[in-house]
Amino acid sequence: MASINYKHLHYFWVVAKTGSIARASEQLHVTPQTISGQLSLFEELQGEALFKKSGRNLELTEAGRLVLGYAEEIFLLGQELEQVLQHHPTERTVQLRVGVSDAVAKAVAYKLLEPALSLPQTLKINCREGKLDDLLSELARHKLDIVITDTPMPPTMKVRGFSHVLGECGLSFFATKTLRAQYPQPFPTCLHGAPVLLPGEDSALRSRLTHWFDTLSIRPRTAGEFDDSALMSAFGEAGVGFFAMPSAITDMVMRQYDLELVGATDAITEQFYAISVQRKITHPAVLAISQARPLSSIKTMQGNRPQVRNSKRTKHEGQ
Repeated sequence: MASINYKHLHYFWVVAKTGSIARASEQLHVTPQTISGQLSLFEELQGEALFKKSGRNLELTEAGRLVLGYAEEIFLLGQELEQVLQHHPTERTVQLRVGVSDAVAKAVAYKLLEPALSLPQTLKINCREGKLDDLLSELARHKLDIVITDTPMPPTMKVRGFSHVLGECGLSFFATKTLRAQYPQPFPTCLHGAPVLLPGEDSALRSRLTHWFDTLSIRPRTAGEFDDSALMSAFGEAGVGFFAMPSAITDMVMRQYDLELVGATDAITEQFYAISVQRKITHPAVLAISQARPLSSIKTMQGNRPQVRNSKRTKHEGQ
């Protein structure tokens, strides 16, 4: 690969963002012929086709998506530098681009990210939520700094990434007062035959919950399955079923959704990870998050609430 001409790279970046040479021409105030010629030269020098035609528009090739990831970082950093020099010449803003898997509760995501807010530098957080596969694809293209998820890097993903443990905590079960009154037995016996809302099949927590129910010979009635934890909480607030959330956010769930704490257990734990493209974390915000392990300290504060340890009792006795 030849040395990069940053003028060519800038033309490429604008065309990729606008989707066509004509729109890029209007934005850059340069003739379409000039842009087309510079793009052709850029592709020739790099030895890769970066665009392919799709009707009247241009689509990025696989190589083009890779180049765009780096170009985004280069030119967004340049724009940030201009702003800093104009307004705060001695202060640099730290930008954290984080993807949050939709399986992770929003309140948990906030607690995991909260340590970054204590950085001495000014921090700008750009959060995106979505499916893990989509977020890891953006991570590979350097559009994200980290991805927060409840599972380590899937071995089947053809993406270079490294998993960093952020913490773990037990589970707490919640229900509306009306639903709890219909199933007044002690926890977890009250879940036997009761409507329960479960994480989706792709959730790492789903199999652990199912195994726990089997261990205690509890047979709940599945009233719903949800990939999104916020949607599950909304259905729980409506009284559709009992549901579990990480114990680290017990107070927040009770306050936000006006629910009762039915019980809690450390026999099932939910782990949380930060996935990065670097084996050694160097980003100051990611480093602050990984070192703080906020959920580990919160977990010890749940001791004053009803707990159920890992039990071998198989009948529905008072736990």
